Amino acid sequence: MTSNSLSTATRDELMDRARAAGIRGRSSMSKTQLAANLRESGAAGPGEGSGEGGAEGEDGGRRGTRDGRVPVGSRVESFRQLAEARARGEMVLLPRMLRGNDRRMHVRETVREDHETRIATSDVEAREKFDKLAGSVFHFFRGTNLLFYRDILGEDARMPTVLALGDVHPGKFGVMPSSDNVPVFGVNDFDDAFYAPFTWDLKRGVVGFMLGAAEKSGLKPKKQRAVAERFVRGYIEGIAAYATDGNEQDEQLRLDNAPPMIAELIGDVLERGRAEWLAETLLDEQGSGFRTDGELVPVSSRRPEFQDLVDRYVRENDVAVPARAGGMRVKDVAERKGAGTASLGLSRYFVLIEGPRADGTDDLLLEFKRARRSALAGLVPPSGFEVDRQGDRIRHAQRVHLVNGDVFYGSVDFDGHSFMVRERAPFRDDMSLGSLSAGEWKEYAGICGGVLAHTHAMSDENGLIDYDIEPAIMDAIGGHDLFVDDLLRFADEAAARVRRDHEHFVADHELGAFRSVDVVYR
Repeated sequence: MTSNSLSTATRDELMDRARAAGIRGRSSMSKTQLAANLRESGAAGPGEGSGEGGAEGEDGGRRGTRDGRVPVGSRVESFRQLAEARARGEMVLLPRMLRGNDRRMHVRETVREDHETRIATSDVEAREKFDKLAGSVFHFFRGTNLLFYRDILGEDARMPTVLALGDVHPGKFGVMPSSDNVPVFGVNDFDDAFYAPFTWDLKRGVVGFMLGAAEKSGLKPKKQRAVAERFVRGYIEGIAAYATDGNEQDEQLRLDNAPPMIAELIGDVLERGRAEWLAETLLDEQGSGFRTDGELVPVSSRRPEFQDLVDRYVRENDVAVPARAGGMRVKDVAERKGAGTASLGLSRYFVLIEGPRADGTDDLLLEFKRARRSALAGLVPPSGFEVDRQGDRIRHAQRVHLVNGDVFYGSVDFDGHSFMVRERAPFRDDMSLGSLSAGEWKEYAGICGGVLAHTHAMSDENGLIDYDIEPAIMDAIGGHDLFVDDLLRFADEAAARVRRDHEHFVADHELGAFRSVDVVYR
């Protein structure tokens, strides 16, 4: 690559070349820094390597106190070693083999570790999250990814690797804006995306659909199993179709081609006008900025700071700013409170971008959400696919998984952390799970299985996988009935374990177990 081509390349092109050259710290570099390091012919850049810190994106360091105590901190390295040993075929003790009090202590320690920083700082939203998890098995499942994946560490090392979504359950699919600002249906959250065996998404998904169908619609075990089976078979059908047709690069689920239940969902969100959505949910009476309520806390004094941040984000992500965004002028900034389940308590900001009419009727809303460590990091079987800083990892997943997705999806570093960025639109919505009948649950599960197959099929088109992934997955699946039965038996055991773990969590929560973190005394 010549000096001239370095100066004209996009940041994505420079990132690809930096990845190939093994330049460490590349994901935190600007385009100028990337080009400079490439000119030095592979010299190490400033930085931070792969960006794999401790739980929730924290540094995992052992910070001492005056009385000699240090937090126990991250056990990532210990579990990484277990995962590597299991991937080599060694016999290791898996956390899911623990019973009784040993399992209860493992659940407690894992939840504390996963939230060390938020517990230590007495984060109000962390306490709200624990209350939320205590009140629902399904929410507990959704909010304890790390617990789930430590139970399958190093598993399925022989299986083909894909860019996995990382947290599959019925609530991870929905309607969102495409690059053309029209609603499409697909996977809608990439926080835990990671290169992993394709079966990891399926294992998380079958358990999620079982628990979701049980809690949201009261389905009995036999019908829960039928829902989970339809999810797996929808996936197999999707992968088989992509292996034959190879049309995954052009496929979107839109109003004109979606199955009836998805078309109805898209149709419903199209009825919401932007002006009404802004006035009813976000803006003050004058339309000049954010309202103040329990979810939004305006921080208008930070507007100049966020204007600089938005300008930098546009540059670093090569955002093709559409005309509807005007001049990307930051009109107001607010902290967003109480959002999410797994991410509840992580910093979020809503940034209001003034629209061309400048009257509060066509403004855009960008969300800046702090990126956390993927729950799969250090647990998947070792592979040759490197993951960059957390925000870049999430941005990469969105660009791989969605065809012509949200043009504003990106990442940026500020306040010492990595943040992902996306647009919040009036037609962002998901399925009302509590209203689904048993038959509708099966239909929805099959659709979601097919959508997941599409995201996996894109791993060799836009992702880092360097071989034809769909035939490899079909070969690994082998006999369909046996593969489905294997996953359903896994789901039966895993769902029962989640329910027992929830009982342990509730008992510990009532006793105040999550008001402090584990420490080591010198």
